[in-house]
Amino acid sequence: MFPSRPFHVRFWDGGAVEATEPRSPTFFVRRPSALAHFIRAPSSLGLGRAYVDGSLAVDDLDAAFVVVDEWQPPEVSSVDRVRLGLAIAAAAAPGGIPRRPSLELILRGRLHTIERDAAAVRYHYDVGNDFFALFLDESMTYSCAIFSRGAQTLEEAQEIKLDLIARKLGLEPGMRVLDVGCGWGSFAIHAARNHGVSVTGVTLSPPQAELARQRAADAGVGEQVEILVADYRQLPRSSFDAIASIGMAEHVGESQIDLYARSLFALLRPGGRLLNHAIAALDPDHEPHEDIFSTRYVFPDGEPLPLSRIELALERAGFETEHVEGFRDDYAVTLRHWSRRLDEHLEAAEAIAGPERTRVWRLYLRAARHGFETNHTAVYQVGARRDARPRPGETANGSAGRRRFDNGWSPSWEASAQGPVASVQSRLTR
Repeated sequence: MFPSRPFHVRFWDGGAVEATEPRSPTFFVRRPSALAHFIRAPSSLGLGRAYVDGSLAVDDLDAAFVVVDEWQPPEVSSVDRVRLGLAIAAAAAPGGIPRRPSLELILRGRLHTIERDAAAVRYHYDVGNDFFALFLDESMTYSCAIFSRGAQTLEEAQEIKLDLIARKLGLEPGMRVLDVGCGWGSFAIHAARNHGVSVTGVTLSPPQAELARQRAADAGVGEQVEILVADYRQLPRSSFDAIASIGMAEHVGESQIDLYARSLFALLRPGGRLLNHAIAALDPDHEPHEDIFSTRYVFPDGEPLPLSRIELALERAGFETEHVEGFRDDYAVTLRHWSRRLDEHLEAAEAIAGPERTRVWRLYLRAARHGFETNHTAVYQVGARRDARPRPGETANGSAGRRRFDNGWSPSWEASAQGPVASVQSRLTR
């Protein structure tokens, strides 16, 4: 039925299907429930469930992922489809109807409310600080590292990224900085220690905040770094000289992205800068919630938006976009480092998070890397400024009128702008 098969299959009863191509991965169907999962959800979700509960295994996860993502079976007749379906159903019958793995999260209620976003973030991060420490670098930086500027190690690449953001923001001693989605405090600590600024970091994960505070104290900047457990929509009115949002905007969603931009605009003093570092979908028609496996097992309600939508939100809020730089290839390399590090600590990972969640993360890190390597996703740093001069009709909270952008270039950015740069007036179209 399938004359070209870039895979082997081994069944629990000793049966086998041989590959027709060399160096093909082997799928091990360990129990009938693996087939039942696929019948119940005939998609990547069904395969993912079987992999998570251990009824499906592979000998080469990277190669297997490429097969699942890229292999196109030939057209078969309706009669052959019925025969194949009946054969799979008969083989799956002894296992009955399997339950969804206990790790699968289905959130209820309206998308991107404060309460639902908090539940989504905590599901992802509360797997445990020790788990993330197994594959992140020493600074616990959980975002794209920059290897394209000479870094040889993950630690060097993350240090380059943190310093690049600080320089793009033009940080100077005495400034007040907001770090939205601060993670374990890597940027806040770097900015306070190396640039003499005071930083307020916010996260929705209490365990993450607790460790971030401890790390800041251990680094000798505990008096300069404040870590809050809060939603960006709940921050009290303040005035910051600069705002960094690193790996945050992809959790905001289409329905809230304009409010997100207006909220940051209101928190930034006139003349202040914003650096938004976020994953973006390269297909403007992409529907992020179609990736059901990721939304139920890794990033609930994650919603990477196209770069054009991020810039539109910033402009609507009153920001002037000055700089855009892409690091798609760098994120693919970063994920390769994370995958390797996790694989090197599988026993410890399973002891911390259990075998099912460890399998989820091994699969997710490879799937994410594949997205960057195949031009499905990218990551961009967008630098924007709140003009020191109020626009006609502008309120304290942001945009009310429109004006022509002069798109001036800040000298303090020039030294750091070594990669591809696009202005508002030469925006990418896809």
